[in-house]
Amino acid sequence: MRYELLLQTMTPGTPYEVARVDALLAERRVSARPDGVRVWHLRGGDVEVGVLREGGNVVATELRVPLSDRPDLMREVVGEAAALATAAGARLVDPQLGQALSANDDGVVVEQYMRTARYAGEVTGLAEALGASSYSTMDTGSRGFQPSGRFFLIAIGVFIVLYLVVDSLLARLNGE
Repeated sequence: MRYELLLQTMTPGTPYEVARVDALLAERRVSARPDGVRVWHLRGGDVEVGVLREGGNVVATELRVPLSDRPDLMREVVGEAAALATAAGARLVDPQLGQALSANDDGVVVEQYMRTARYAGEVTGLAEALGASSYSTMDTGSRGFQPSGRFFLIAIGVFIVLYLVVDSLLARLNGE
């Protein structure tokens, strides 16, 4: 699971200059894996670099940050990507927050990143794989069946209806 940031044009609707961004990425520590995915090597870890296409045209460069419980990598990515966006004449966008970012927005992005990591760890059960175990709820093991108040009300209602039906049938059998 990944957290994504996008490098897009400054003004929506104008063509995205992917060659310019790729040239600036080539100056940084970016390498290609055998499967063709580019990886940006930063001090805090590796970030996958891809392209986002719409209608066959490249509209953005994606930066895919792996989820973990360490915010250092995300802080570094926001700073480096903001500098890259400025140099390329592009803007850095966080689709989860729905806003353009600058290097000063790392705190807001890290908060959302940590919420996403925590949610992914709790919901998908991948807390250990994500390294987000410190954010997952306490492990209660197999809690088994724990009925709620609504369940008890429904059960009582069913038993009352069942009692009335059986009582009515018995009354008819006895000739009342």
